[in-house]
Amino acid sequence: MKILHLYYDIMNLYGEYANVSAMHRILTNSGIECTVDRLTIGDSAVLSEYNFIYIGSGTERNQKVVLDDFMSYRAQLREYVNSGKAALLTGNSFEMLGATIEDAKGNRFEGLRLFDFKTKEQSKTRNTADAIFEADFLSRPLVGFINKCSETEGVKAPLFKVKMGLGNKDSDTAEGVRKENLFGTHLTGPVLIKNPYFLEYLACIVAGGTKLSTDHLEYERKGYEITLTELSKLNDKAD
Repeated sequence: MKILHLYYDIMNLYGEYANVSAMHRILTNSGIECTVDRLTIGDSAVLSEYNFIYIGSGTERNQKVVLDDFMSYRAQLREYVNSGKAALLTGNSFEMLGATIEDAKGNRFEGLRLFDFKTKEQSKTRNTADAIFEADFLSRPLVGFINKCSETEGVKAPLFKVKMGLGNKDSDTAEGVRKENLFGTHLTGPVLIKNPYFLEYLACIVAGGTKLSTDHLEYERKGYEITLTELSKLNDKAD
């Protein structure tokens, strides 16, 4: 199997390369031969050759630099997603999949238009929050952290339901976006390290339903339980 870590060097905030490491580890520990290609601006990739694609979060400036290059993959990415293969975009990388991104100065950038949503940035403050999200495809909630300066409006198929934290826009109870097996979220942590149950779910898709070995996730599960307990206490106090 092949993993593509796209824009690994420029969309690399919050240590999110660990999401790729986590996916590679669970697959190889399950006896699945797996390689990772790390490509960036100016490189050329045939997306159909990969079983999992990952793009992490970047600064607002780097997002715009990447967006210009990412547009060249528009047709390929649409075919990849429609084929049912798995992809994960975290932080502001998933905003590039929408119709437009408007920066704090009012400049508007064309997105890949895999979705109709629109994103608008502001420069006054960054919105940060601990988060607990729920997903209809998982029995356990997700935990992590949100750090962004944008709001996204018009998401018709959100990924998560907000129990604690920030949604796609102010006071929104939905977060992220999903289409087939493409997942986009502002949840960082890194999200697959903080949430071993989400990792297992996503890895199962990547592996085509192959039974996976997850004994090595013992510490991740313990860390998840501690985080969930502490964040739930904070959420209860806030209520």
